[in-house]
Amino acid sequence: MLQLFLCEPAWDHDTRNDEYTKKRISLLDELEQSIWSFISSGSRSETRLWLCNTISGINSIRPRHQRDLFLSLLRSKPIKWNLASQLLQLIFEKQPQKMGPIIARKSCKLEKFFKGNSRRILQWFSNFAGTGGSDHGKGAKALSQFAFVNRDICWEELEWKGKHGQSPAMVATKPHYFLDLDVLRTVDNFLEYVPEFWSSHEFSESLKDGSILLIDTQYFVDLFTNLMYEEDLEEVWEVIDEFLMEQSFSFLCHHLLIILEEQDLCLFLDLVPKYLRQKSETVGLGSASEWFETILSKYSASTTIDQLLLLTAVTSQGRNLLRLVQEEGSEEQKQKIKNVVSQLYELSNHGNDLATILKEGLKSNPLVVIKRLGVQSWAIYYWLSQEFHRTESWESLFVSNGIKFRQSDKYAMLHDDELLEDGSDYDRKSSVNLKRKKHRKHKKRRRRNFNPTEDYEDELAGHDILNNRLELQSKVGDWLLSTDGYSSVWSSVDLPEHLSRHCFIVWLKWVFAKSEMVP
Repeated sequence: MLQLFLCEPAWDHDTRNDEYTKKRISLLDELEQSIWSFISSGSRSETRLWLCNTISGINSIRPRHQRDLFLSLLRSKPIKWNLASQLLQLIFEKQPQKMGPIIARKSCKLEKFFKGNSRRILQWFSNFAGTGGSDHGKGAKALSQFAFVNRDICWEELEWKGKHGQSPAMVATKPHYFLDLDVLRTVDNFLEYVPEFWSSHEFSESLKDGSILLIDTQYFVDLFTNLMYEEDLEEVWEVIDEFLMEQSFSFLCHHLLIILEEQDLCLFLDLVPKYLRQKSETVGLGSASEWFETILSKYSASTTIDQLLLLTAVTSQGRNLLRLVQEEGSEEQKQKIKNVVSQLYELSNHGNDLATILKEGLKSNPLVVIKRLGVQSWAIYYWLSQEFHRTESWESLFVSNGIKFRQSDKYAMLHDDELLEDGSDYDRKSSVNLKRKKHRKHKKRRRRNFNPTEDYEDELAGHDILNNRLELQSKVGDWLLSTDGYSSVWSSVDLPEHLSRHCFIVWLKWVFAKSEMVP
């Protein structure tokens, strides 16, 4: 039976000459090489995405620290044009009103934005209303207000679609006449002969809500990155500061890390430990992000991105890694991985031999130990997912590895606390008795109805449903396990991932505990 190594090894036992231990280390290194060869040959981009998702789950970085973290990256050399562009697009999408006042104060720069571009002109200035002037769109309103206030210098530049132009007095009484304005020719005239408009109060006011940014996002991204890096405009950096503090760390990571070049991602990983909240002790480790955070805190000086990519793949993405191997791996790669895992399985019958794996590397490089343990956990996942398909096999695995369990009937109308009140590890009778009590109560409620035939048919249907559920339960194994305090129901589909992760977390706690004691 497969050994999960959940009992802490005897640390004082000398196993240096244990041939099985040496063989296991050799096989783990061989499996690591096979997995890495597969990742580096064609799946590195997807593995990087897994790593970024793991980083995004870190929850001990305070808002001001996450701001400082991303600002450090933005201000590092060489200039991070791609990162800045992505960040600005997020701000334009979520909070354009914060950038609006800046572009309003720089309104004269938009002459170039409109010049020679009929699409932009029509999008911004042609939205005149058919009722009153107050209903004009922002660009149209700016154009009409400026024209009235400065009619002595610009009214002649207004071009009308009709046979004759309209006088200011006539348009003032009938604002809907602006619908006859030839917007394209008029704005072209303003670009050529009325430069005062582009720095006017009216035009500036139309820009303040930031909606102008959505007409051509890329143009304004380029404009603002220049304001950031070429002009070092403090107002832009202030908006970025606020945005980086207001958004969640998870949101920022999901949207920003994916576009980083690998050297910039490495820089980010080097910066992260500085901003992690220090913990007095290692607790939890229930999620990949929790153990990842602890590893960065303890061993950041000796980590490489390759090591982190591999660790993330084998410990938190076991199912996806196996899918990639099966779908994209060559027959030679798949067969080699299968052979090594089979040999590791055979060795598992020779007792708890993790002590040497743990002890040998703790003094020199704990990360090597952690990496081997991660590969071992994936080997367990691989074997369980490929070879365990029967309820009896799973229950035998639980028993042989000291995992207490309870059979779960997720189809019964029971609350979890009713099941957990049962103090035994596995008691099918109490579960069935609870179902019968529920069924009797349900029958009593049905007797209040006044249709005997309907009651009888409902009772038969109830028996059929109960029998079907019991029959289905006998075929499908679902368990509550002591590994998570009986809090979740695990099916045979999800058990390989849960157990392999549980094993890794148990082993990792041993590593952290022992590394604190190593002189």
